[in-house]
Amino acid sequence: MHSTPTPESETETQAVRLRYARRDALAQDWRYHRLNPAALWPAQERERALANRLLQHVGGDVTRLATLRLLEVGSGSGGNLLDMLRCGLAPENLCGVELLPERHQTARAVLPAGVQLCLGDALQMQWPPTSVDLVLQSTVFSSLLDDAYQQRLATHMWQVLKPGGAVIWYDFTVNNPRNPDVRGVPLQRVKALFPQGTFHCQRLTLAPPLARWAVKLHPFFYTALNSLPLLRTHLLAWIVKNPL
Repeated sequence: MHSTPTPESETETQAVRLRYARRDALAQDWRYHRLNPAALWPAQERERALANRLLQHVGGDVTRLATLRLLEVGSGSGGNLLDMLRCGLAPENLCGVELLPERHQTARAVLPAGVQLCLGDALQMQWPPTSVDLVLQSTVFSSLLDDAYQQRLATHMWQVLKPGGAVIWYDFTVNNPRNPDVRGVPLQRVKALFPQGTFHCQRLTLAPPLARWAVKLHPFFYTALNSLPLLRTHLLAWIVKNPL
C-alpha cells in the first residue's frame, strides 16, 4: 500500500533517480567489480562484521535466524538480500524496496520467488507498525541530500521496527569531493536520525582510493592500511530499538 507523496518528497525522489542513473553508468567500471580485490575485500570485511552482529542478535542460536523478518530499504540488485539468505534468514521473511526499475528487475531475476520485492519510493510504502525485526540500509542515506527527507525515511524505518529489533546501517561518513551526488553521513547525524536508538558501531572499509593503490602493490599494504581505523570511511551501526 502506498501513501500520498508530498511535493517535497517527489522532488527528492526524482533527484535520487538522476543521481543513481549517473552512478549506474559506472557499474561495469573495474574499480567496482566484484572480482577486483579493492572491491572484494571490503565487501568480505563487511559481510564478516554483519555476520557477527547477526550471531550476537540471536544469542548464538542460528536456528532463530530463519524466524527474523527483515526489510531492506534500497535493495538494489539484491546482493544484500542474497547475503541474508546465506546467513540463514528465510526467503518468505525478506522484503526489499527499490526505487529504480532496472535494479528491481535484476533482483527479481536472482532472488527466490519467496522474497517480496517492492518497486517504488520506500517513504511512500506503508508497512504495519512494529512488524519487522531488522531494517537494513546500505549506502542509501548518503545519496539523500535533503535533510528533511532523510529524517522522514529514518522515522518511517523506526516505526516499522519491532521493539528489541535493530536498524542495520552501513554508509560512508565522509564527503567525496569528486562526487557531488553523495554526502557523507557522520555518526553524529545518524544518532540525530535515530535519537531513541542504542548504538553499537564500528568503522569499516579502507578508503577506496587507498584500497585501489594498496592492492596494486601487495596484499600486505591493504591489510596494514586497513588496520588503522582513521583510514576507514564507512560506518556499520547496529541501532537497537529498546523494548518499552
